[in-house]
Amino acid sequence: MDPIALLPFIVIIGAMFLMTRSAKKKQRQAAEMRDQMQPGTGIRTIGGMYAVVKEIREDSVLVEIEPGTHALFAKNAIGAVLSDEEFDRITNGPEGEEFDVDTVVPDDASSLTQDEDAPSDAKPDLQKKDAGDDADAAGKQDGEEPAEASDDEPKTDSAKADTAEAKDGKRDGDADSK
Repeated sequence: MDPIALLPFIVIIGAMFLMTRSAKKKQRQAAEMRDQMQPGTGIRTIGGMYAVVKEIREDSVLVEIEPGTHALFAKNAIGAVLSDEEFDRITNGPEGEEFDVDTVVPDDASSLTQDEDAPSDAKPDLQKKDAGDDADAAGKQDGEEPAEASDDEPKTDSAKADTAEAKDGKRDGDADSK
C-alpha cells in the first residue's frame, strides 16, 4: 500500500486526538476549579448569578444568594470560583460607590409614555380626514363659504364631474396614476 494514500487518514486521526486532548484539559481545569470551592467562597454560576457557598455536597452546592436566601445548584452549574477581593468588588461595587437599591423599575413602558395631565380613559381620534373636509374646514376658518356650497350659482356639468372624480380618487392625494 502506498504511504501517501494513508496520509489523509493519519491527519484526521491526529486532529481528533488534539481536539479530545484540549477538551479533556478544559474538563480537568473545571474540576480543579470546583475542588477549590469551600464554604464562604464567592462563586459565579454559568447563568451569571453571584452567590456565596454555604455547603458542598457530592454533586451539588448549597449557596446563599443574599442573607436568608438559599439555592441548590449542580456542581456543573458553577462557572467560576472567585477570589474574595473580586467577589466583593463585583457584589458591592467599587469602594466609595453604593448601589441604588430603592429604584423602582416599571414592568411596562406605559408609565413612561403617559401624559400626567391627560385623562387616561380618553381615546385618540384615529379617523382619517377626507381632503374635502380639510378644504371645508380651511374655508370656514377664513370666514368664507366653500365654493361648492353657494346657492347663488347652479353647478355646471364640469363642476359635477370634478366633484365625482374627487370622490372616486384615492384619499391619499391621488398618488398613483390611473
